[in-house]
Amino acid sequence: MLLLIVAAGTAGRAQQVDSIFFHLYTDSLKKGTHNYINVDGKLSNGRWLPLTNKELEFTASNGKFVGNSLVIDTAFRGEKVTVKAVLKNNTAIWKEIDIYIKKVEVVERLKTVEEIMNTPSGRRNRRG
Repeated sequence: MLLLIVAAGTAGRAQQVDSIFFHLYTDSLKKGTHNYINVDGKLSNGRWLPLTNKELEFTASNGKFVGNSLVIDTAFRGEKVTVKAVLKNNTAIWKEIDIYIKKVEVVERLKTVEEIMNTPSGRRNRRG
């Protein structure tokens, strides 16, 4: 009897995901990199739970998922990618979002070894 009461109490505390939401860290995707797709589940008690590919099935109109990260090929010329996340244990709960591709890539040129060695701080570190 005690076991039945304990089991019932545990089941009553178990919370289910009522809905899911995208909480993206950026407003656009970068081609050729891992873009983490953050999805949180809202529990029946109002709390939030981060979800991963263990709980979600991810699909996208372009690119490939590696865990929660979407990798877009550098040759992709589209304007946006549609991402869908479906809760594995209740496929009636899902969300879909259009995420635009970053248009302007800032390419930072790194200094060469010569440029570094010819700066005042580089000359101080030279031996010989």
